[in-house]
Amino acid sequence: MATGAGAGARGRAFDSGRICLDLVATGPGSHGGHEQLDRPARLADWLVSSGLVPRGTPLTVVDETWPARFRGLRAAVDRLMTAELAGRTADGALAGLNALAAVPPPGLRAVREGGVLVRVLSDGPDCERLLAAVARDAVELLTDPVARGALRRCEGEACGRLYLDGSRGRRRRWCSSEVCGNRERVARHRRRARGGEEAPDPPREIDA
Repeated sequence: MATGAGAGARGRAFDSGRICLDLVATGPGSHGGHEQLDRPARLADWLVSSGLVPRGTPLTVVDETWPARFRGLRAAVDRLMTAELAGRTADGALAGLNALAAVPPPGLRAVREGGVLVRVLSDGPDCERLLAAVARDAVELLTDPVARGALRRCEGEACGRLYLDGSRGRRRRWCSSEVCGNRERVARHRRRARGGEEAPDPPREIDA
């Protein structure tokens, strides 16, 4: 399955590098944002924006039971990644993740549309299979030493998003340099100004 950028807080696109981490970013505690999976319509939007289902896929089958199931998977992934970063284990969450990952993910087909090939689901959207796609992505991340070693949590105040650090030297500190990084630079400038130090003009603060 494709792992496109998910919809971040306040509608801003956020690409963590993995779809399982994009799911974690939909939580209310991420980036000081609000709950993004509180009702079927919003989950349907995320399924498309994340790349989990192709654009144009009818999602009328997404009912009131789907958001709770995705929030449950989100909690398990968050717990597992948090434990990984802390050098701990979370075997209860791991058992649930493995159970979801054991289900076959959605099948895909390539069909011609307007003279080009586009991706469509082989069958109609199925909650269990879509959960399996995200769960398998989390399993792959946790069992890949290189990817696991790049796992980071944003150091931005009131953020805490998870992402994969692909920067040179693995020195990336924020989920977004333009948002959390810029906020930190602005805050640093203000601290210096309050302390009586001569500070350069702060960077332009970006509305997030």
